[in-house]
Amino acid sequence: MSDDIAKVSAEGSSRSTVNNHHNHQQPPQPAPLSRYESQKRRDWNTFGQYLKNQRPPVALSQCNCNHVLDFLRYLDQFGKTKVHQYGCVFFGQPDPPAPCTCPLRQAWGSLDALIGRLRAAYEEHGGSPGNNPFGNGAIRVYLREVRECQAKARGIAYKKKKRRNNQTKPTVGDDEAKPPAKLLPS
Repeated sequence: MSDDIAKVSAEGSSRSTVNNHHNHQQPPQPAPLSRYESQKRRDWNTFGQYLKNQRPPVALSQCNCNHVLDFLRYLDQFGKTKVHQYGCVFFGQPDPPAPCTCPLRQAWGSLDALIGRLRAAYEEHGGSPGNNPFGNGAIRVYLREVRECQAKARGIAYKKKKRRNNQTKPTVGDDEAKPPAKLLPS
């Protein structure tokens, strides 16, 4: 019987050693964020910092579409897309042959994607969809104006793509005119 007690006590001590060993390990790390989620988090933090740096600072609850528009204009100073001004000799040329002094701006596509991420982040942080300043009509108008301006400056027209049907759908009369096919014995 004392041998049995020794075995149980030895097994118990080895179990506790194993359990203690597992308790000292790091908890499992959460899965890394996707590229989109990482960018959304960075954009949200950047916008929050922008609001804090305003004089006076703006609380997120007080943010409106005018703050968003100011933020988009602020970002232009970090842009990498050459947007030719109306008086520039290269205005309307997609591939100008020489450099010019026209300003660099944020590309329309980058701004559009940024607004999409910030709109999603706003709602994830408790904002209501109805009051989302990133979804305001003034933002859509601004983005459309930027797109049109950049398209004219580069001589590239943005056209809305038409949806095409993959197949032509038969009309009701077509189905009625054709009798169903019968299988013939071979």
